[in-house]
Amino acid sequence: MLLGESTHSLDAKSRVVVPRRFLDELRSGKEEKTPVMLTRGFERCLFLFPEASFASALERMKLQAFGGEELRRMQRLFFSNAQRCSIDKAGRLLIPDKLRRVAGLEDEVVLVGCADRAEIWSKKAWEAFNEEHDADFDKLDGVLLGEPTSGPPGEG
Repeated sequence: MLLGESTHSLDAKSRVVVPRRFLDELRSGKEEKTPVMLTRGFERCLFLFPEASFASALERMKLQAFGGEELRRMQRLFFSNAQRCSIDKAGRLLIPDKLRRVAGLEDEVVLVGCADRAEIWSKKAWEAFNEEHDADFDKLDGVLLGEPTSGPPGEG
């Protein structure tokens, strides 16, 4: 399970070092390069999936292929930005230019564990997200309990 957060710098080639605790979860074996899937996430972050977790997301969306215009739009935006990447033996992930621009990644980035995936944020965007939503944490208990949400925290 991918948990925690850590801050890293992008190098001159747009590579970021992936924390060891994430590598252990992302690796499926002893291969020299670790295959992963990187795609556009929400709130201007990137999603970093182990291949197996990405395959599960793909299966869920494939089953709904004819679910309406909104779902097709989501599939197009999500999958057109998906790229198979690899983490090299030094633990570095090369972030493609298009995805780097989509997420506004520049110097410092934050890798955030989100159970079955990691998110990659610009440090500024992650700090802003935390500042904006930290006070909402106690209001999100219904999400853990599986209760339906009716909108942003504090509404409904």
